[in-house]
Amino acid sequence: MRQVRGAVTSSMFVIAVLLVQGCSVKWWWGSESGQEGPAQVELIKEPAIKDIPPDDGQPTDSRTGSAMRSELLSRNAGGPTLGTLDDVLFDFDRDTVRDDAMRVLEADAKQLQHERAALLLLEGRGDEFGTSAYNLVLGERRARNVKSYLLELGLSIDVTTTSYGKDRPLCVEHSVECRQKNRSVHFVVE
Repeated sequence: MRQVRGAVTSSMFVIAVLLVQGCSVKWWWGSESGQEGPAQVELIKEPAIKDIPPDDGQPTDSRTGSAMRSELLSRNAGGPTLGTLDDVLFDFDRDTVRDDAMRVLEADAKQLQHERAALLLLEGRGDEFGTSAYNLVLGERRARNVKSYLLELGLSIDVTTTSYGKDRPLCVEHSVECRQKNRSVHFVVE
């Protein structure tokens, strides 16, 4: 009887050890879902920009060098523009056309029709905050919204859109005015 009781006790001890090990493996390795290795981490999309960092006046990257400035100025020349077509400015982290921008677009559309322009390229941009990918998408949405408004106004020319995001700024200084200039859609008549 003692041998049976000892065997049962030993068996119960072995079962208890295995259960404890199994639970710790399940908890640590996430084997409940059948995966091996540590539990996977859920990826969260980058949130929209919420705050504007304070302007400390310090350059944040290499866009302020004189060689880069001259290259950007030559690239931004892009093509002929008619008279004085104004850029359409946007609020921080927004793609909706502002009321003051609607008046600018109406004047630009009249000038484009008067000059009988055939092709128009709308270049959407973003400021230096946020990632390049985020600003590329934001610049494209801005350009598309401007295109939609121009078409609503009855502009009957070929309009294409592109986005340069923050990687091809119109202004390279680190100031409030410069950032506003870069949150824009720029007109290039081709």
